[in-house]
Amino acid sequence: MNTLTRIALLGATSAMLAACGSGGFLNRERPDEFAVQRQAPLVVPPDFNLVPPAPGAPRPAEGTAAEQTLEALFGGSAPRSAVETSALDRAGAAEPGIRSSVGSEETNTVAKGSVTRDIIAAPEGDGASAQAVIPG
Repeated sequence: MNTLTRIALLGATSAMLAACGSGGFLNRERPDEFAVQRQAPLVVPPDFNLVPPAPGAPRPAEGTAAEQTLEALFGGSAPRSAVETSALDRAGAAEPGIRSSVGSEETNTVAKGSVTRDIIAAPEGDGASAQAVIPG
């Protein structure tokens, strides 16, 4: 080995050894484990806008659960906007009580034919005997 290589190797070794002696991972700053505190739990503040109901006043949640469900799903008698009214007029809007009269015995239905009736009445199976015919 020549002298230049020995000096470079000695310098690199000295630099690595000097880096290890500077305190390293054993003398680092650590947090004090006794100074750590738990955070206080979240607390919902009281709502000061709420006032107690007046004696004899109707309860805000009147009605049965079924009535509340129907009210939530189909809404009450909310006024329609001009755009909504115009769109419904052009589309031929149904009568307001159409949902309750559809299931009545007086409602006439359209016969869809024997193919639809056969599809609905078909026995349930695993599809092993199913066939597909592709015309042409």
